[in-house]
Amino acid sequence: MERETRTAGHRPRIAVVAVTRLSALLGDLIPDFDDRAEIELVPLGFEEALRHLRRQHAQRPYDVLIAAGSNGAYLRSRLPVPSVLIRPSGFDLMQALARARAVSDHIGVITHAADMPAFADFCRAFDLPVSQRAFTTAEDARLHVSELRAQGVGALVGTGLVTELAEQAGMAGILLYSAASARAAFEQALDLCTLLERPAPSRRRVSRPRDTDEGPTFIGDSAAAATVRAQLPRLAASDATLLILGESGTGKERAARAVHALSPRAARPFVAVNCGALSETLLEAELFGHDEGAFTGARRGGRAGLIEAAQGGTLLLDEIGEMPTALQTRLLRVLEEREVLRVGSSRPLPVDIRVIAATHRDVEADVANGRLRTDLYYRLNVLRLALPPLRDRPDDLLPLIAHLQHDLAGPAVQFDAAAATLLRQYAWPGNVRELRNLLERLRVSGSERVDRAALLQQAPELAGHRIREAAVAAPRRPGIADLEARLAAMGGDRQALASALGVSRTTLWRWLRPPATRSA
Repeated sequence: MERETRTAGHRPRIAVVAVTRLSALLGDLIPDFDDRAEIELVPLGFEEALRHLRRQHAQRPYDVLIAAGSNGAYLRSRLPVPSVLIRPSGFDLMQALARARAVSDHIGVITHAADMPAFADFCRAFDLPVSQRAFTTAEDARLHVSELRAQGVGALVGTGLVTELAEQAGMAGILLYSAASARAAFEQALDLCTLLERPAPSRRRVSRPRDTDEGPTFIGDSAAAATVRAQLPRLAASDATLLILGESGTGKERAARAVHALSPRAARPFVAVNCGALSETLLEAELFGHDEGAFTGARRGGRAGLIEAAQGGTLLLDEIGEMPTALQTRLLRVLEEREVLRVGSSRPLPVDIRVIAATHRDVEADVANGRLRTDLYYRLNVLRLALPPLRDRPDDLLPLIAHLQHDLAGPAVQFDAAAATLLRQYAWPGNVRELRNLLERLRVSGSERVDRAALLQQAPELAGHRIREAAVAAPRRPGIADLEARLAAMGGDRQALASALGVSRTTLWRWLRPPATRSA
């Protein structure tokens, strides 16, 4: 039976942006989905696509954008529309390489930087005779195509842009994406539309995802941002408990909502509760609910708690490190038995939920000092996602600013070169939330073109919290348990973890060695 994506009589609107061969592939698939959504194929790229989409979105908003490669990366940071990127799988790559081998003995692969960051290591490990390049801009792709043509490459595997450039250069162009990957993107987009439209069950259980600090995706072209985005679908495919770590303002709730939106539970409730915002008594009643007469003022007939409200969906326990110890014991029962006991009741109720916990605290230190129960920690720390602070990805600053300004009223703020340099040098202790606040402050002040002096006048804190060069040169070394957990969450991809940490593979290898080995 087909899944409903909207209420009766209302279909979601999806823009599918692609050029050349990918456009043809997606166009062939659209009829399979057009009974579930209004789908517009936009066979344009970059600036042309952006202009068209902005015009159409202003007249009648899109619900979701589907794109791929550099085109997708360009658009997702400039449009206030949730996006789904078509991701090539390893099987797609193997099939494309086989087709390329039938054409030429000298093969090249040019992927967008966020698509397959570990492919170069894979080729080296298995000694594959493939010339591999990664690009971030269309000009990068043109240069790589010219370079590989000069080296005698006869067939190029890559994105739609790459295949077009390859054929213009007299080489065979083999499209990296498959129909299966494209279908998966359509299904993800429809699932996301379902989640965006589904009404919240009550005022205190808001299930519709909202644009948080970074919007619907983890914005940025840095390796750290790409690593986080690559992890989200893998984490969403599992039903295991997830622990999200990150400083305040890095987007932990947004990441949790993204995992939920990409998961099989996407059509069910997403319920978030801040464990540090309520007293122990109120938090207990909110989480677990209560029976009639359980305490003075208890509602007649009792009331279901937020755990029950998340039935079939996802429960986010934000700032789990702030949860009182007594309630940690009760939460452990929920995780172990998948049942909840209301306050004042003796009858447990079964629940089917996925639990995501988030915290800005040092969880290992909280376990060591008894603030967080050891048994609860190990129940929560099954899957793990570490969100990088903004100071560790300065290259994402300008794309983030462009994206955030879509959500703010008034004209966009423009920074000159000196002001942009100052922004990049700032440590951003409040991360993306602090950046958003600064943009709001500048807009309210009427500042449209901002130089260094004007920026410091509105934000004097930027002068006193620079990133120290020593800190940049010597990244902070995480504990080995943290490293192993993050490596497991990345599927054992050491190159991806090294990129996220800003260190070389050699440094990561040294950090991962057991203490006895390191001292030998």
